[in-house]
Amino acid sequence: MSFQFQRLKVWEKAVELADLLISIADNLPQTYQFSFGEQLRRCALSVPSNIAEGSGRKTARDSGNFYTISRGSVYEAMNILVILSKRRLLKIDKSRRQKIYELAEEVCKMLTGLIKK
Repeated sequence: MSFQFQRLKVWEKAVELADLLISIADNLPQTYQFSFGEQLRRCALSVPSNIAEGSGRKTARDSGNFYTISRGSVYEAMNILVILSKRRLLKIDKSRRQKIYELAEEVCKMLTGLIKK
């Protein structure tokens, strides 16, 4: 038995993205755990959570609002990664960074499709 959102490919990808982002947040230096770490965790969790909540709404418009919030959270997370990178706090190799960006872009495209639906 599963919930409707668990059958959505975009939700699966969003969970994968959230896991990668939370792992980055968990590995930030202690000094940055409260500021960057907590904010990155919040927006990472927001992506699949808003997809799940949106899938349970009765109207397409209501669902679309949650998918829009989810997409905004992806953008917020990517912005945080840019800032972490500029401050030399993003300690991941190039291939992992590329995977995160590709996954984030894929999630955003899928969400855009759901929003337009």
